[in-house]
Amino acid sequence: MMCRSVDLRQSATAKNDGLAAALRAELSERGVTAVNLMSSPGSGKTELLARVLRRALERDVPAAALTADLATENDAERLARSGAPVRQLLTGGLCHLEAAQVRGHLDGWLPPDTGLLFVENVGNLVCPAVYDLGEALRVVLMAVTEGEDKPVKYPTAFGTAQLVVLTKTDLAAPAAFDNAAFTDHVRRVNPGVEIVRTCARTGEGVDTLLDHVLAVHTGTVPHLPLMAATAPAEPR
Repeated sequence: MMCRSVDLRQSATAKNDGLAAALRAELSERGVTAVNLMSSPGSGKTELLARVLRRALERDVPAAALTADLATENDAERLARSGAPVRQLLTGGLCHLEAAQVRGHLDGWLPPDTGLLFVENVGNLVCPAVYDLGEALRVVLMAVTEGEDKPVKYPTAFGTAQLVVLTKTDLAAPAAFDNAAFTDHVRRVNPGVEIVRTCARTGEGVDTLLDHVLAVHTGTVPHLPLMAATAPAEPR
């Protein structure tokens, strides 16, 4: 029997893809660059995002964040301490975000001068990897404590990322993290993608990450993964 899993997935995400394309066009027209941040739970992306938001404001870059969780507003409260506009999106048990959810939370909230919109996706590397949110840049993060082979265990998430961010680098030595092996695994699923090494505790890589986002904001075309799950489409 022929496997039709790809066809079924495409059918399930077709409506989302159309909404995402329309949202991408709308945000672009408004001068907003959306960044989709994906990771497993415990990667440290909330703390890193807080540092990036704070640094953006220090550099006079208007940035905001939409953060998603199944429950609680804890992450929104943490991110709001950066001084940036932040809004919590509760998924009600859904393990990923969809473009309609993002779109529904922007009206009446996103300040008109916003240049960068960071969307902190649900902590999960499976379902979020196949849903386009209308982002201009897709970023996948993982901590050194998660194991060097994570990219090959979750090939869709890492294979469709336009930027890979390694977090908690201050723990690399205690975790016996093999950087060469990690880099090799990333290259196997996503040749040519850049890897940014960061540490929210020390500030390592915060400006580098922000510079990558700003480059896309000012017109630099991001890396195009060979395994891109969702190619940007024309608005319907």
